[in-house]
Amino acid sequence: MLTCVIRYHIDPTKTDQFVRYARNWGVAIPRCGADLIGYFAPHEGSSTLAYGLYTVASLADYEAYRARLAEDPLGRENYAFAQKEKFLLREDRTFLKLVPAARGEME
Repeated sequence: MLTCVIRYHIDPTKTDQFVRYARNWGVAIPRCGADLIGYFAPHEGSSTLAYGLYTVASLADYEAYRARLAEDPLGRENYAFAQKEKFLLREDRTFLKLVPAARGEME
């Protein structure tokens, strides 16, 4: 299992737009095949960092999920909303794999 971690740098005056964006992904991401862990908006400390996390089985599954998301009506609407409102200043995506022993589990 891979965890996709998306780090967003957002306009701190447009947190409400980011929250709307995140809620929309809360519907579209699971519908398109990824397991959504959650979206996290700024609360205390940095007012410009936000995160989205979800899991996929493999990079091949990620590519198939992204293709479905690009065709999903809410997915397309959400992409257009972000472009129009310009609240996303930067978006970095990385894939992480859980280290089992780090949670007291054995392989």
